[in-house]
Amino acid sequence: MASTPVIGFIGVGYMGHGMAKNILEGGYALQVRGNRNRAPVDDLVSRGATEAESPKAMAEACDIVHICLGNSPQVEAVIYGPDGILASGKSGLIVIDCTTADPASTDRLAAELGDAGMRFVDAPLGRTPKEAEAGTLDAMVGCDERTFEEIEPVLACWSASATRIGETGSAHRMKLVMNFLAMGYGALYSEALTLAAKNGLSPQMVRQVIGGSRMSSGFFETFMQYVVDRDRDAHKFTLTNALKDVSYVANMADAAQVANPLGAAIKNTYMHAVAIGAGDEYVPMISDHVGRLSGIEMAEAVEKGRG
Repeated sequence: MASTPVIGFIGVGYMGHGMAKNILEGGYALQVRGNRNRAPVDDLVSRGATEAESPKAMAEACDIVHICLGNSPQVEAVIYGPDGILASGKSGLIVIDCTTADPASTDRLAAELGDAGMRFVDAPLGRTPKEAEAGTLDAMVGCDERTFEEIEPVLACWSASATRIGETGSAHRMKLVMNFLAMGYGALYSEALTLAAKNGLSPQMVRQVIGGSRMSSGFFETFMQYVVDRDRDAHKFTLTNALKDVSYVANMADAAQVANPLGAAIKNTYMHAVAIGAGDEYVPMISDHVGRLSGIEMAEAVEKGRG
Protein backbone atom coordinates (compact mmCIF):
# COMPACT_ATOMS: atom_id res chain seq x y z
CA MET A 1 0.00 0.00 0.00
CA ALA A 2 1.15 3.54 -0.78
CA SER A 3 2.32 5.67 2.15
CA THR A 4 -0.73 7.86 1.56
CA PRO A 5 -3.43 5.48 0.37
CA VAL A 6 -6.15 6.43 -2.09
CA ILE A 7 -9.55 6.01 -0.44
CA GLY A 8 -12.88 5.00 -1.94
CA PHE A 9 -16.32 5.52 -0.39
CA ILE A 10 -19.53 3.81 -1.52
CA GLY A 11 -22.70 5.13 0.12
CA VAL A 12 -22.60 8.83 0.96
CA GLY A 13 -25.98 9.18 2.68
CA TYR A 14 -26.80 10.41 6.20
CA MET A 15 -23.66 8.91 7.73
CA GLY A 16 -21.41 8.44 4.72
CA HIS A 17 -21.39 12.05 3.52
CA GLY A 18 -19.83 13.38 6.72
CA MET A 19 -17.36 10.51 6.90
CA ALA A 20 -16.24 11.04 3.32
CA LYS A 21 -15.97 14.82 3.86
CA ASN A 22 -13.67 14.25 6.82
CA ILE A 23 -11.49 11.83 4.84
CA LEU A 24 -11.03 14.59 2.25
CA GLU A 25 -10.21 17.09 4.98
CA GLY A 26 -7.67 14.60 6.32
CA GLY A 27 -5.67 15.07 3.10
CA TYR A 28 -6.53 11.82 1.31
CA ALA A 29 -7.39 11.47 -2.37
CA LEU A 30 -10.99 10.23 -2.45
CA GLN A 31 -13.27 8.50 -4.93
CA VAL A 32 -17.01 8.34 -4.17
CA ARG A 33 -20.05 6.53 -5.43
CA GLY A 34 -23.60 7.36 -4.35
CA ASN A 35 -27.08 6.07 -5.02
CA ARG A 36 -30.18 7.99 -6.11
CA ASN A 37 -29.47 11.25 -4.30
CA ARG A 38 -27.01 13.37 -6.29
CA ALA A 39 -26.68 16.16 -3.72
CA PRO A 40 -24.04 14.53 -1.42
CA VAL A 41 -22.04 13.24 -4.39
CA ASP A 42 -22.02 16.66 -6.05
CA ASP A 43 -21.01 18.29 -2.76
CA LEU A 44 -18.08 15.92 -2.26
CA VAL A 45 -16.94 16.35 -5.87
CA SER A 46 -17.01 20.13 -5.34
CA ARG A 47 -14.69 19.58 -2.36
CA GLY A 48 -12.16 17.63 -4.42
CA ALA A 49 -13.42 14.04 -4.64
CA THR A 50 -13.81 12.20 -7.93
CA GLU A 51 -16.79 10.04 -8.83
CA ALA A 52 -16.12 6.39 -9.68
CA GLU A 53 -17.93 4.77 -12.60
CA SER A 54 -18.45 1.49 -10.74
CA PRO A 55 -17.36 -0.38 -7.60
CA LYS A 56 -14.95 -2.34 -9.80
CA ALA A 57 -13.34 0.84 -11.16
CA MET A 58 -13.10 2.26 -7.65
CA ALA A 59 -11.40 -0.88 -6.34
CA GLU A 60 -8.89 -0.79 -9.20
CA ALA A 61 -7.97 2.83 -8.39
CA CYS A 62 -8.00 2.70 -4.58
CA ASP A 63 -6.09 1.09 -1.73
CA ILE A 64 -8.93 1.21 0.81
CA VAL A 65 -12.65 1.18 -0.01
CA HIS A 66 -15.33 2.06 2.53
CA ILE A 67 -18.88 0.75 2.18
CA CYS A 68 -21.67 2.48 4.13
CA LEU A 69 -25.03 1.16 2.95
CA GLY A 70 -28.40 0.16 4.38
CA ASN A 71 -28.21 -3.63 4.58
CA SER A 72 -26.28 -6.77 3.66
CA PRO A 73 -27.96 -7.35 0.25
CA GLN A 74 -26.81 -3.87 -0.79
CA VAL A 75 -23.28 -4.62 0.40
CA GLU A 76 -23.26 -7.91 -1.50
CA ALA A 77 -24.47 -6.10 -4.64
CA VAL A 78 -21.36 -3.89 -4.72
CA ILE A 79 -19.05 -6.84 -4.00
CA TYR A 80 -20.37 -9.31 -6.56
CA GLY A 81 -21.17 -9.07 -10.27
CA PRO A 82 -19.17 -7.98 -13.33
CA ASP A 83 -18.85 -4.40 -12.01
CA GLY A 84 -18.33 -5.38 -8.37
CA ILE A 85 -15.32 -5.01 -6.13
CA LEU A 86 -14.45 -8.70 -6.33
CA ALA A 87 -14.24 -8.50 -10.14
CA SER A 88 -11.36 -6.02 -9.83
CA GLY A 89 -9.03 -8.79 -8.68
CA LYS A 90 -7.18 -6.11 -6.70
CA SER A 91 -4.85 -8.10 -4.45
CA GLY A 92 -4.03 -6.16 -1.29
CA LEU A 93 -7.22 -4.08 -1.36
CA ILE A 94 -8.78 -3.39 2.05
CA VAL A 95 -12.57 -3.17 2.13
CA ILE A 96 -14.05 -1.52 5.23
CA ASP A 97 -17.77 -2.22 5.68
CA CYS A 98 -19.39 0.38 7.95
CA THR A 99 -22.89 -0.98 7.33
CA THR A 100 -24.83 -2.53 10.21
CA ALA A 101 -24.86 -5.92 8.55
CA ASP A 102 -25.80 -9.56 8.98
CA PRO A 103 -22.71 -11.30 10.45
CA ALA A 104 -23.40 -14.44 8.42
CA SER A 105 -23.02 -12.36 5.24
CA THR A 106 -19.90 -10.72 6.67
CA ASP A 107 -18.30 -14.11 7.28
CA ARG A 108 -19.00 -15.21 3.68
CA LEU A 109 -17.69 -11.98 2.17
CA ALA A 110 -14.54 -12.07 4.28
CA ALA A 111 -13.77 -15.61 3.10
CA GLU A 112 -14.38 -14.88 -0.59
CA LEU A 113 -12.47 -11.61 -0.61
CA GLY A 114 -9.67 -13.31 1.32
CA ASP A 115 -9.43 -15.97 -1.38
CA ALA A 116 -8.89 -13.13 -3.88
CA GLY A 117 -6.09 -11.59 -1.80
CA MET A 118 -8.25 -8.81 -0.35
CA ARG A 119 -8.95 -8.00 3.28
CA PHE A 120 -12.47 -7.40 4.59
CA VAL A 121 -12.93 -5.28 7.72
CA ASP A 122 -16.23 -4.73 9.52
CA ALA A 123 -16.39 -1.28 11.11
CA PRO A 124 -19.98 -0.43 12.06
CA LEU A 125 -20.73 2.97 13.55
CA GLY A 126 -21.94 4.38 16.81
CA ARG A 127 -23.66 7.78 17.18
CA THR A 128 -25.56 9.87 14.60
CA PRO A 129 -25.19 11.89 11.36
CA LYS A 130 -24.34 14.94 13.50
CA GLU A 131 -21.19 13.20 14.75
CA ALA A 132 -20.48 11.88 11.23
CA GLU A 133 -20.27 15.47 9.99
CA ALA A 134 -18.12 16.44 12.97
CA GLY A 135 -15.78 13.46 12.55
CA THR A 136 -16.54 12.17 16.04
CA LEU A 137 -18.24 8.84 15.40
CA ASP A 138 -17.47 5.70 17.40
CA ALA A 139 -16.16 2.76 15.39
CA MET A 140 -16.25 -0.91 16.32
CA VAL A 141 -13.66 -2.71 14.20
CA GLY A 142 -13.25 -6.35 13.28
CA CYS A 143 -9.95 -7.37 11.68
CA ASP A 144 -6.47 -8.64 12.53
CA GLU A 145 -4.07 -6.40 14.44
CA ARG A 146 -1.83 -5.64 11.44
CA THR A 147 -4.75 -4.44 9.34
CA PHE A 148 -6.07 -2.34 12.22
CA GLU A 149 -2.73 -0.56 12.48
CA GLU A 150 -2.77 0.15 8.72
CA ILE A 151 -6.26 1.62 8.63
CA GLU A 152 -6.26 3.42 11.98
CA PRO A 153 -5.06 6.78 10.55
CA VAL A 154 -7.93 6.74 8.05
CA LEU A 155 -10.47 5.76 10.71
CA ALA A 156 -9.21 8.69 12.79
CA CYS A 157 -10.44 11.09 10.09
CA TRP A 158 -14.07 10.28 10.86
CA SER A 159 -14.07 8.74 14.35
CA ALA A 160 -13.29 9.98 17.82
CA SER A 161 -12.71 6.41 18.96
CA ALA A 162 -12.00 3.21 17.06
CA THR A 163 -12.02 0.03 19.12
CA ARG A 164 -10.78 -3.25 17.71
CA ILE A 165 -13.33 -5.82 18.90
CA GLY A 166 -11.62 -8.89 17.49
CA GLU A 167 -11.33 -10.68 14.16
CA THR A 168 -13.52 -9.89 11.13
CA GLY A 169 -17.21 -10.37 11.95
CA SER A 170 -16.87 -9.55 15.64
CA ALA A 171 -17.68 -5.86 15.20
CA HIS A 172 -20.90 -6.51 13.30
CA ARG A 173 -21.95 -8.85 16.09
CA MET A 174 -21.12 -6.19 18.70
CA LYS A 175 -23.07 -3.56 16.74
CA LEU A 176 -26.15 -5.79 16.70
CA VAL A 177 -25.94 -6.19 20.48
CA MET A 178 -25.77 -2.40 20.74
CA ASN A 179 -28.71 -1.84 18.39
CA PHE A 180 -30.73 -4.55 20.12
CA LEU A 181 -30.46 -2.41 23.25
CA ALA A 182 -31.11 0.86 21.40
CA MET A 183 -34.19 -0.32 19.50
CA GLY A 184 -35.36 -2.00 22.68
CA TYR A 185 -35.11 1.36 24.45
CA GLY A 186 -37.21 2.93 21.70
CA ALA A 187 -39.97 0.36 22.04
CA LEU A 188 -39.88 0.48 25.85
CA TYR A 189 -39.84 4.28 26.04
CA SER A 190 -42.83 4.39 23.70
CA GLU A 191 -44.86 2.00 25.82
CA ALA A 192 -43.86 3.82 29.02
CA LEU A 193 -44.87 7.18 27.54
CA THR A 194 -48.22 5.75 26.49
CA LEU A 195 -48.79 4.26 29.93
CA ALA A 196 -47.88 7.59 31.52
CA ALA A 197 -50.20 9.60 29.26
CA LYS A 198 -53.11 7.24 29.95
CA ASN A 199 -52.56 7.89 33.63
CA GLY A 200 -52.40 11.67 33.42
CA LEU A 201 -48.61 12.05 33.29
CA SER A 202 -47.35 14.24 30.46
CA PRO A 203 -44.36 13.40 28.24
CA GLN A 204 -42.75 16.55 29.66
CA MET A 205 -42.98 15.12 33.18
CA VAL A 206 -41.52 11.80 32.04
CA ARG A 207 -38.65 13.69 30.42
CA GLN A 208 -38.02 15.80 33.50
CA VAL A 209 -38.03 12.93 35.98
CA ILE A 210 -36.24 10.25 33.94
CA GLY A 211 -33.88 12.75 32.30
CA GLY A 212 -32.65 13.86 35.70
CA SER A 213 -32.12 10.34 37.02
CA ARG A 214 -29.53 7.60 36.56
CA MET A 215 -31.87 6.08 33.94
CA SER A 216 -31.15 8.87 31.47
CA SER A 217 -28.90 8.38 28.43
CA GLY A 218 -27.97 10.04 25.20
CA PHE A 219 -30.53 7.86 23.43
CA PHE A 220 -33.24 8.95 25.89
CA GLU A 221 -32.34 12.60 25.30
CA THR A 222 -32.62 12.46 21.50
CA PHE A 223 -35.74 10.28 21.72
CA MET A 224 -37.46 12.81 23.96
CA GLN A 225 -36.22 15.69 21.83
CA TYR A 226 -38.62 14.40 19.21
CA VAL A 227 -41.42 13.37 21.57
CA VAL A 228 -41.58 16.66 23.53
CA ASP A 229 -39.98 19.21 21.20
CA ARG A 230 -41.32 17.53 18.02
CA ASP A 231 -37.86 17.83 16.46
CA ARG A 232 -38.13 15.42 13.53
CA ASP A 233 -34.38 15.43 12.95
CA ALA A 234 -33.35 14.63 16.53
CA HIS A 235 -32.34 11.06 15.60
CA LYS A 236 -32.27 10.42 11.86
CA PHE A 237 -32.42 6.62 11.76
CA THR A 238 -35.36 5.14 9.88
CA LEU A 239 -37.84 2.62 11.19
CA THR A 240 -36.99 0.43 8.18
CA ASN A 241 -33.37 0.33 9.32
CA ALA A 242 -34.46 -0.34 12.90
CA LEU A 243 -36.52 -3.33 11.73
CA LYS A 244 -33.62 -4.56 9.63
CA ASP A 245 -31.28 -4.46 12.61
CA VAL A 246 -33.59 -6.28 15.02
CA SER A 247 -34.25 -8.85 12.30
CA TYR A 248 -30.49 -9.44 12.04
CA VAL A 249 -30.45 -9.77 15.85
CA ALA A 250 -33.08 -12.51 15.54
CA ASN A 251 -30.94 -14.29 12.94
CA MET A 252 -27.88 -14.05 15.17
CA ALA A 253 -29.83 -15.41 18.14
CA ASP A 254 -31.14 -18.31 16.05
CA ALA A 255 -27.64 -19.15 14.81
CA ALA A 256 -26.33 -19.16 18.39
CA GLN A 257 -29.39 -21.04 19.74
CA VAL A 258 -30.19 -18.22 22.16
CA ALA A 259 -33.74 -17.68 23.42
CA ASN A 260 -34.74 -14.15 22.33
CA PRO A 261 -38.34 -13.50 23.49
CA LEU A 262 -37.82 -9.79 24.16
CA GLY A 263 -36.21 -9.47 20.76
CA ALA A 264 -39.38 -10.86 19.15
CA ALA A 265 -41.53 -8.30 20.96
CA ILE A 266 -39.22 -5.45 19.93
CA LYS A 267 -39.17 -6.68 16.34
CA ASN A 268 -42.98 -6.79 16.22
CA THR A 269 -43.18 -3.17 17.45
CA TYR A 270 -41.11 -1.97 14.49
CA MET A 271 -42.69 -4.44 12.08
CA HIS A 272 -46.11 -2.94 12.77
CA ALA A 273 -44.95 0.60 11.96
CA VAL A 274 -43.16 -0.46 8.79
CA ALA A 275 -46.11 -2.61 7.67
CA ILE A 276 -48.49 0.36 7.81
CA GLY A 277 -46.17 2.43 5.61
CA ALA A 278 -44.16 4.38 8.19
CA GLY A 279 -40.76 2.90 7.33
CA ASP A 280 -39.24 6.21 6.27
CA GLU A 281 -40.03 7.82 9.63
CA TYR A 282 -37.32 8.00 12.28
CA VAL A 283 -36.90 5.86 15.40
CA PRO A 284 -38.34 8.32 17.99
CA MET A 285 -41.53 8.45 15.92
CA ILE A 286 -42.27 4.88 16.99
CA SER A 287 -43.74 6.59 20.08
CA ASP A 288 -46.59 7.97 17.94
CA HIS A 289 -47.47 4.53 16.59
CA VAL A 290 -47.31 2.77 19.95
CA GLY A 291 -49.43 5.53 21.47
CA ARG A 292 -52.15 5.16 18.83
CA LEU A 293 -52.50 1.46 19.62
CA SER A 294 -53.95 2.60 22.97
CA GLY A 295 -55.79 5.67 21.74
CA ILE A 296 -53.07 8.21 22.56
CA GLU A 297 -51.96 10.94 20.17
CA MET A 298 -48.54 11.76 21.59
CA ALA A 299 -48.49 15.27 20.08
CA GLU A 300 -51.80 16.02 21.80
CA ALA A 301 -50.44 14.64 25.10
CA VAL A 302 -47.49 17.03 24.77
CA GLU A 303 -49.76 19.98 24.04
CA LYS A 304 -51.96 19.12 26.99
CA GLY A 305 -48.83 19.00 29.16
CA ARG A 306 -48.08 22.62 28.24
CA GLY A 307 -51.38 23.76 29.77
